[in-house]
Amino acid sequence: MEEFNIGQVIQFGGYDWRILDIKNDVALIITEYIIEQRSYHNAYKHITWADCSLRQYLNGEFYNTFNTTDQSRIIPVAIKNLDNQWYGSKAGADTQDSIFLLSIEEVACRYFGDSSEKLYNPGKNQRYWLQRKDENNRKRIARLEANRESVWWWWLRSPGRDNLKGVYIHGDGNIGIQGNNVLRGNRSDGRCTGGVRPALWLKLKSQ
Repeated sequence: MEEFNIGQVIQFGGYDWRILDIKNDVALIITEYIIEQRSYHNAYKHITWADCSLRQYLNGEFYNTFNTTDQSRIIPVAIKNLDNQWYGSKAGADTQDSIFLLSIEEVACRYFGDSSEKLYNPGKNQRYWLQRKDENNRKRIARLEANRESVWWWWLRSPGRDNLKGVYIHGDGNIGIQGNNVLRGNRSDGRCTGGVRPALWLKLKSQ
């Protein structure tokens, strides 16, 4: 039987995925690359992960791109949604998801090195970013699937400084805790270019 390890890149459903965690025979995986660009929500309004259009897309249209064999390996899980640690904006209801985005806490404290000290003890002048010189930023940098020479920013599921914004990972790997506009991202022309890196729990099996 093939052995799997945290940090290993595997193939699943036509994408490259990085293993972030393993529990028994199930692994938490995230796409190695930003596989597409979408808005967090399809309208400019106060929204949480539970009700946003990106969650609906990932658990509907995107989930249905996997064949039945692959779908049988995706484990639906209870998702804990935490309020924004700096601004207190509400994350909304916990959810049950087959496919999801990571949260602030997951990228800051668990799966890309431990930056919890910076998350929970921000400096007096820190208002928008976790820390530009955080040694773990490089671990969060992601490139576009369509152009692997290009780094880009990607969404998290957590709310920004209010519920008109969603937290994201900047192109340099820093965590934008203030968030980007849920509809337009960081653009003024109405064209959202927010990167999507789906995550899921996968039942492992020998190849």
